[in-house]
Amino acid sequence: MSYQVIARKYRPQTFDEVIGQRLITDTLKNAIQHDRVAHGYIFSGARGVGKTTSARILAKALNCVKGPTVNPCGECDSCREIAASNSVDVLEIDAASNRGIDEVRELRGSVRYLPARDRYKVFIIDEVHMLTTEAFNALLKTLEEPPPRSLFILATTEPHKLPPTIQSRCQHFSFRLLDYAEICAQLEQIAKAEKIKTDEGALSALTQAAEGSMRDALSLLDQVIAACGDKLDETRVRQLLGVVPARTLREILLAIHAADSAAVLQKVAQLSTEGYELGHFAGEFTRFVRNLMIAKSCGASSPLVQVPQEERAMLEELSALFGEEDLTRFFQILLRTESELRYSLEPRFHL
Repeated sequence: MSYQVIARKYRPQTFDEVIGQRLITDTLKNAIQHDRVAHGYIFSGARGVGKTTSARILAKALNCVKGPTVNPCGECDSCREIAASNSVDVLEIDAASNRGIDEVRELRGSVRYLPARDRYKVFIIDEVHMLTTEAFNALLKTLEEPPPRSLFILATTEPHKLPPTIQSRCQHFSFRLLDYAEICAQLEQIAKAEKIKTDEGALSALTQAAEGSMRDALSLLDQVIAACGDKLDETRVRQLLGVVPARTLREILLAIHAADSAAVLQKVAQLSTEGYELGHFAGEFTRFVRNLMIAKSCGASSPLVQVPQEERAMLEELSALFGEEDLTRFFQILLRTESELRYSLEPRFHL
């Protein structure tokens, strides 16, 4: 197959292209410029926020033929091989499938040898929290006193599972979830590059469904392009993603304001009949009420309100119907309900 998915095609190749992690990338760039690169790093954070990508860029920056440099050329053999994950001196190891002590002993054996061609031998261990206790213990001494010209980058979504002895031997960088504006702007830019016609509503639905993960957003964009072709229709996109339309949330809130229990129950029945996942709906309704709270406190034009421009007038209108105490109570009830729905045998009855 010659087609390359969008998440791989637009994967950042330099520090400046990494979205939303400016503090971390600036720190790594300063370390390279001042020759203060540590021998061990822990990159932690949610899925799809740039951990493995940043690890690869760091490896390229150190091993580029023009380096060490904060702007790897991307054209030399080293840069191209690292980007393609087939460099002889940059080894990417999946700890989920290589979690035992034997695999770590094999890794320790290869660490002893100097790089075959590049300046540094870089070991990128993904999902490192999956290693067994014995494997962590075997890794300890190597992390404490690594051979010269070797670098370990441990990537994980669950840093609390790493032993304190491992954490104390590495510099720890925590990658944050991306915010609404960052993901939406990147999706818009990529849609233009791919010559896809879209509107703010469709991009907003994709951004909300991604929940802070850039890779999730790009994978979803790929999915809806496959379904919709070169023009993304908001209604179709929301149906594909299971994202409840804003007008439905508005109608439910108006029914709550009117104390019309029958209308609310009918809306929930309609959502269930149309195939919406009710736990997901509860999460969306929680976000909707959160935006109402922000609109009530800071105004609907505040950048803290994470909705398309066209929905801001609606939020302003709805926020005027309720007091801050009401919205806070709604928010607390929805948070609790969303959590309980995950374990409910009858989600519709519970909701």
